[in-house]
Amino acid sequence: MTGIGWFAAIIVGGLAGWIAEKIMKSDMGLIMNIILGIVGALVANWLLMLIVGSTLGGWFGQLVVGVIGACLLIWVTRMVRGKT
Repeated sequence: MTGIGWFAAIIVGGLAGWIAEKIMKSDMGLIMNIILGIVGALVANWLLMLIVGSTLGGWFGQLVVGVIGACLLIWVTRMVRGKT
């Protein structure tokens, strides 16, 4: 997560994963929310760098990117498993 430390990345990742869980109506635990939020932010930041050439900075920007990335990961997981 660009521009924030590891401790903040865990907090923002947990929030992003929890928000994505609510948006996608999935049932995950705290640890999975943190993992989804952090990995989702990494994936979304990578995609933003490819498409736009830059990424969003700061806590709020990374929260938004993390939510979008976590939603994408939940969606891809559902597609692979065959659940809609």
